[in-house]
Amino acid sequence: MTPTMMSSRLLAKCRIPFGLDPAKKEMRKHSMECFLVLNFTQTVSPDLEAKQQKLEELIRLWPSAFVAYSGGVDSAFLLWTAHQILGSKVTGILGDSPSLPRSEHSAALAFARRHGLPIEVLKTLELDDPSYAANPPNRCYFCRSELFQRMEELAQLRGVAVLAYGENFDDSREVRPGRAAAGEFSVAAPLREAGLTKADVRALAREAGLEVAEKPAAPCLSSRLAPGLAVTPSRLASIEKAEEAVRRHGFRIVRVRHLGEKALVQVSPEETSRLQDDKLQAKLVPELAAAGFTQIEFDPVGYQGAGLH
Repeated sequence: MTPTMMSSRLLAKCRIPFGLDPAKKEMRKHSMECFLVLNFTQTVSPDLEAKQQKLEELIRLWPSAFVAYSGGVDSAFLLWTAHQILGSKVTGILGDSPSLPRSEHSAALAFARRHGLPIEVLKTLELDDPSYAANPPNRCYFCRSELFQRMEELAQLRGVAVLAYGENFDDSREVRPGRAAAGEFSVAAPLREAGLTKADVRALAREAGLEVAEKPAAPCLSSRLAPGLAVTPSRLASIEKAEEAVRRHGFRIVRVRHLGEKALVQVSPEETSRLQDDKLQAKLVPELAAAGFTQIEFDPVGYQGAGLH
């Protein structure tokens, strides 16, 4: 449903029903609902409405599609929107490998089940590619290439017409090696084409009542490794175990940087003061050591990346 359609239906509620006595409690309740509805519709900007309409127009052109799906807000909103329009003609493809935390895997499947979205899990083997495992600056290119190649093979087998992924307009302003892979496999980026920024996607997801609207970004575990430090299943497992340990203490945004023998623990700037508590660190150190780190440092500044937005 577009914002225009939604607004029209909500505004219709504001007409005083026939026979309703203005002096009675029901009328006061109706007036309050009206105020809330009008206040809500005023928050839908014409610019955002135009972008969403553009997104829907792009998706309607697809005879059928596979959408690369990670459970993050961008891919989740794209898959949800495509499903509203195409129904069973769209399927989310969840690439699964040791670089995907089990918590993210479970959350992605849970969101899909909750909203009736068809999902297929594809095992990807990027760690078997020496070019990826060497952890170069363009590591993401090799990961995306692996995923898109497997999606393309399955699409050809099933007769699916379009491959798509959740790159947004903000992403287009950054150096993204994965974009080159998307171009090589002709993978559509309708959020980007519609001009939808990350803030726009969150706003539309919020309006649609999707629980992922405020979900922090969750890059793959390989992104925690120091540049040039080889990507191995054991290192990824250590990172995942360490981050789970920190989250158990109530932190929302967590990054554990793998620097070889050393772990650099980061949380959001708002949570960093609590991370500096000596008693809490005394609890965390043995837990992080159990994850495989012999040296542990707690970042006093806090994580500054895109996961905060």
